[in-house]
Amino acid sequence: MHDNVKRAVTTYPINDLLASRWSPRAFADRAIPTDVLGSLFEAARWAPSSRNLQPWHFVIGERHRDPDGFARILSTLVGANKSWGKNASVLLIAVTEPEPENVKGGNTYAYYDVGQAMAHFSIQAMSCGLYIHQMGGFRRDKARELLEIPDQYEPVVSAAIGYLADPSILSDTMRERELAPRSRHPLSEQVYSAKWGQSHPDYV
Repeated sequence: MHDNVKRAVTTYPINDLLASRWSPRAFADRAIPTDVLGSLFEAARWAPSSRNLQPWHFVIGERHRDPDGFARILSTLVGANKSWGKNASVLLIAVTEPEPENVKGGNTYAYYDVGQAMAHFSIQAMSCGLYIHQMGGFRRDKARELLEIPDQYEPVVSAAIGYLADPSILSDTMRERELAPRSRHPLSEQVYSAKWGQSHPDYV
């Protein structure tokens, strides 16, 4: 029932992994095998990037294998993210390099490309029976300090990865959000025809 509630209700058919992808907060107390976790990073590694610069790096903490590293990343999370993030199997911070050496004018697509890598990562996670919840709610300055991220690199996003657990482990407020159906703006507000603001006639 829980999975059905969160499955995307689409106007047009999409890949099952995309329809099933969502961002839970209830994670099971279960380690992720090394080869399975490796496949997620492999998927991210093969994401497209501008000029093939591949401007992504990942700092991770595995709760079952490296509790100290996990605790460092957990301490960078803010608000409610910390309360449920502590149950994830892995915490991650994705980092990019906006102005790499020997790239004139910098890499204006660095953040976009990290987003593509994370999208690949999240869909590979779904194919492995894992879920990922990406978060903007973390302290970048603290992450830079605790994880010793060099000055020329920028922390972009944090993420919790793990296997799905019953939402009963969450607080009442978080459980309500966990069980709420997903929603998206209609295509008529997102797809324009020929000029800005003119909805495409096929998608109204």
